[in-house]
Amino acid sequence: MHAAIVSFHIIICIAMILTVLLQTGKGADMGAAFGGSSQTVFGSSGPGTFLGKMTTFIAIFFMLTSLWLAYASTHKTSSIMEGASVPGVEQTIPTDEGAPLPAPVKEKSD
Repeated sequence: MHAAIVSFHIIICIAMILTVLLQTGKGADMGAAFGGSSQTVFGSSGPGTFLGKMTTFIAIFFMLTSLWLAYASTHKTSSIMEGASVPGVEQTIPTDEGAPLPAPVKEKSD
């Protein structure tokens, strides 16, 4: 699931880059405005273009996948070390059932 969201996020990133680069800038018609064009330079540009609406739609999905990936990275429920065994040396201590236990060592008090 995580890999699918990351792949979808990368595709959205590429799509957003392309849609932003395909749009014309706000100041692209500035030269025409001073030449007597009826379009306003800094005012309303009329209804949104298809690329503008598509950029908004892609940006919403980009933010949603970004938030999901940030949440998923901080709330992991599993670990990659889960189920891994720790290699160690197994030693057996020989015991004699009738042998006495060693006497505890007493510290000298000065």
